Amino acid sequence: MSADAAAAPSGNHPAKRSLLQSGIIFSAANFFVAVGNFAFQIIVGHELNKEQFALTNTALGFVLLLNLPMNCATYSVTHYIARFHFGGDDARLLGLFAGCRKFLFHLTLGACLLAAILLGPLSHFFHFPTPVAFVAFCVVLLTCWGSFVNSLCQGLGWFNRLAAIGILAVCLRLAFGTLTVINPTAVIAVLASAFMLLSNLVLLVWRKDLSRKAEPVSPWTTEFVRFLTVAAAFSVGNYFLNQGDLLVAQRSFSPDVLSPFVAAGVFARNLPLAVGPLLTVLYTHRSRTHHHHDDDLRAQLKLLGLYALVLACGVIFLLVFRTFCLKVLGKYSPEAAAMLIPFSITMAFVGMSQAMAMWALASRWTAISILYSVLGITYWLVLFAFGKNPALLLHAMPITAGIAFAILFSIWLIFMKQHRNPPQLEEPPLP
Repeated sequence: MSADAAAAPSGNHPAKRSLLQSGIIFSAANFFVAVGNFAFQIIVGHELNKEQFALTNTALGFVLLLNLPMNCATYSVTHYIARFHFGGDDARLLGLFAGCRKFLFHLTLGACLLAAILLGPLSHFFHFPTPVAFVAFCVVLLTCWGSFVNSLCQGLGWFNRLAAIGILAVCLRLAFGTLTVINPTAVIAVLASAFMLLSNLVLLVWRKDLSRKAEPVSPWTTEFVRFLTVAAAFSVGNYFLNQGDLLVAQRSFSPDVLSPFVAAGVFARNLPLAVGPLLTVLYTHRSRTHHHHDDDLRAQLKLLGLYALVLACGVIFLLVFRTFCLKVLGKYSPEAAAMLIPFSITMAFVGMSQAMAMWALASRWTAISILYSVLGITYWLVLFAFGKNPALLLHAMPITAGIAFAILFSIWLIFMKQHRNPPQLEEPPLP
């Protein structure tokens, strides 16, 4: 395996440096990806009319809904593989890797079948036109198979490779996004996101590493089943907190008011996504050190603090330069500029809630993960019940998200205090 798949360092200080270095490198690459994604939005923002632009973004949110089963598997398998990879148990790792690969393959097939079944009723409920729904389904198929290999790569700690693939993906998205100049429709814009997933074909270069033969070891232990359940709860909560408002807007708003709402969301919703790789690295490392030493904990808290700092800087930037950002996007209006204020505040709360939940997920704190799911679903139900127009929706979003964060942060602090020094079991005396 390569340098980015090497075993964890044995010393405390090298481990700390490795953790922070991985997070910074991966996040730097993802910053480039985020800039590229904004460039894609600028292209389609200038080429598509307001209705087609809004439909493109709500359709991409719909893709994430249909991809939820694979998100659940990604977190759980990443956790399991990382646990043995960083623990240095190579013999166990190869068998478990083969078992997880088999499990993910069958789950990917099932996820694709489930998406095909749900496509019709869900697209009808959320008022998606048939052509757009069909193209979204094509993106879901590619996303599922991309998640299949990405979860294995994350578990092995291939962050440098994933960063390179992410950069290639956004370049492909930009290249195919220019086709909207010829055919300015939502169908073409969504298809560009399908073509970007072809970047995962680069992983064929390392197919030998990903297809190593070994006697499969079934991951289906009691702990894995519990963690898979918790990962499912986390994924559901995460989706509804980050993307749920798009579905509410698609169902309830007319095209005239949907466009400024989506334009504001393009920037605000990407705030936690832009610094998300810090959480990915934190999640992978904490999965193998949830019974932590003080040095491990300090390094993880520094990474969490860096995430919060970058997120806060992003919010301040958007609040100060919101007019400029919307003009660059080609979708400026006084309504969109006003909407960006509560939208940014909401995403700050959502981003920090996501960080607390990711920490709990890696630590296998079941109660917090389930609470996160409940809060996410409750958040979406409140928006669905009261968000009949943009004013009501944007009034409910920051208040509900702030309450959810306050509850989650309070419980997280309690768990941190309880698990700061976990009790050590005494070994029985030798006979």
